[in-house]
Amino acid sequence: MREIVTLQLGQQSNYVATHFWNTQESYFTYGAGEESPVDHDVHFRPGLGADGTETFMPRTVIYDLKGGFGTLRRLNALYDISEDAAESSLWPGQAVVHRQQPIGASAYQESLDTGQAPPELTTSTARYWSDFNRVFYHPKSIVQLNEYELNSTIMPFEKWHMGEELFANLDKEHDLLDRDLRPFIEEADHMQGIQIISGIDDAWGNFAAQYIERIRDEYGKTAVWVFGVQEPTRGLPREKRVLKLVNKARALAELSSQASLVVPLALPEEPLPSHIQLNPTSPWHVSALFAATIESTTLYTRLKTTDRIYSSNLGHMTDLLNIFGRQTIANIEMSPIEPPNPTQSGTNRPANLTNARGESIPNFDDNVIDNESESGSQKGTAPLEVDLSSPQDLRLDSRLKRSRKRYVFSQIRTYRGPGVESTADNKGDVATCRSGMRRRPKVHNYRSGLSFQILDSYPTIFRSHNRSAIKERMAMRTSLSTDTSVMDKVRGLRTAVIQSIGLEDRETVGNELAEIADGYKEGWTSGSDDDDDD
Repeated sequence: MREIVTLQLGQQSNYVATHFWNTQESYFTYGAGEESPVDHDVHFRPGLGADGTETFMPRTVIYDLKGGFGTLRRLNALYDISEDAAESSLWPGQAVVHRQQPIGASAYQESLDTGQAPPELTTSTARYWSDFNRVFYHPKSIVQLNEYELNSTIMPFEKWHMGEELFANLDKEHDLLDRDLRPFIEEADHMQGIQIISGIDDAWGNFAAQYIERIRDEYGKTAVWVFGVQEPTRGLPREKRVLKLVNKARALAELSSQASLVVPLALPEEPLPSHIQLNPTSPWHVSALFAATIESTTLYTRLKTTDRIYSSNLGHMTDLLNIFGRQTIANIEMSPIEPPNPTQSGTNRPANLTNARGESIPNFDDNVIDNESESGSQKGTAPLEVDLSSPQDLRLDSRLKRSRKRYVFSQIRTYRGPGVESTADNKGDVATCRSGMRRRPKVHNYRSGLSFQILDSYPTIFRSHNRSAIKERMAMRTSLSTDTSVMDKVRGLRTAVIQSIGLEDRETVGNELAEIADGYKEGWTSGSDDDDDD
């Protein structure tokens, strides 16, 4: 097998991961003769419930603060223990139990428990990520950290040092890897990697950095991918925005040297395309867009290997992107595509495949697959519609040339849905290696006919060309790129936050960010634009 173990760190990440797990659960098939294209063993573990019932639950460890789990209990219907805690206590006297007022279950969760048709979720009814959760978790997956409380106004979990202090205190008391992560890793026969979803603009970024450092001590050669999610900052006071930028800069400095790949995700401040309508103040909405992009990009790490041209793994995809060995931060983009009209009679090919603006996408034979561009020629590195890699960071450094083009070192492009994308060659920009050789960046294409399913737990944020809500399935393109815009963003971050970092860490963090930026001009210069930034 090729298992992936997931770590979920913090409220932001748990919103994203809940959408992710709901989608994984939707791939299970139960009818005779049905076969899922997804290898469920990659992300799910078999087990036995308290009553001997066979279970299949996510290979994940979920960390959140007190109050962050909402209505989710550590014990569930499959692992419920009816024995009263007072009866099992070693204390011979009378026990006095103090219970906090429980959070009422959402109508959506109640409908799942009773088997009734669920009501439509809204931004007001999705109060916590557990309100739209559709899967059961093993009790060992649930780790509540009572040292901090969610949304506390007295001691919010937002300053960088808090993450390190919390991890150190917990690790000293329990050894977090042994208690929480190692049981899931030891169950894996041939683990392909660890997937971490974490906030990077608050104290969770430092918690993640400490965790990955311990992982590297134990599992040095294991692929570790970090999806670093960030809250929208529009409308926040200046001091809060600066704090988030400082946390992000420090997180990138720490994580880039430990993780195999770091993928920051942030809602762009620019208006989204008209066919994506979401509420930027709703974590349920914002995380849905992030989750669809992550799930579509990593789909090929869990497809069944019976057809190897479609399947991949975290380590191989890392090698494709990090071609110079110092490019561990990647940009991520996505484009939703409107589902096609019903298939034409007598054929199994989709008719009239269009994007969400109603523009036609050409159909190609289903056997046209380009898993990897062997020659290294560029087959189109043009940006997709939605850049989730913090494009606003390019404005942090006023010295940055607005007209400078990005040069792509390597890119993984994915397409999921009916039909096959155009494979027409797009020459793009040509970069010049210091040895004088001119070459185009490599583009690696992965494709699958498996559409992205829009579940009843997913907000209706996608619109068709006639502005009606899309509620069933979507085709989707995504891309992961290592390119020179990472250098510009890191330099912008360094310029914007360096004076806000304490003197004891300022030089270290500044040097680390400068080294990251240097990694994105390794062996390359632009033939059309000299690099004159310091």
